[in-house]
Amino acid sequence: MARNNPRERDLQALRAFGLAYPEAHTKSPWPGHLDLAVRDKTFTYLSIEGQPFRISCKLPHSGQDALWLPFAKPAAYGLGKSGWVTAELADGEPVPLDLFKQWIDESYRAQAPKRLAARLPLLEGADAPAAASMAATKSAHKRRPR
Repeated sequence: MARNNPRERDLQALRAFGLAYPEAHTKSPWPGHLDLAVRDKTFTYLSIEGQPFRISCKLPHSGQDALWLPFAKPAAYGLGKSGWVTAELADGEPVPLDLFKQWIDESYRAQAPKRLAARLPLLEGADAPAAASMAATKSAHKRRPR
């Protein structure tokens, strides 16, 4: 089904992107989710194919900027107080893949053990995860039709 549905292809692409990180794996804590985790610690909550698109990530650096996006809000269940941000996209709304990949990167680095995160190459920029994520957030916001 994903071959014919761009939204589901994007969801699979984001899941594959997250699974490329050291020791990343999927876990399904409850129905309707196939989340990304490192050493059993979730770093990205993702909806499953066939469900409305939703992603939640821990964004300690770019979370406040991300909340300015019209599709973003603090994550439910008290996670928003800890820097988690949820994006929910309406049907037909394009998935900003680059932005969400930056969110996954920042969230992985925030949740992974320091030794694992230290093995990752740094992104360009002084404060790589924050700078890249903020740039992607601003870019996604500019492209959003009014």
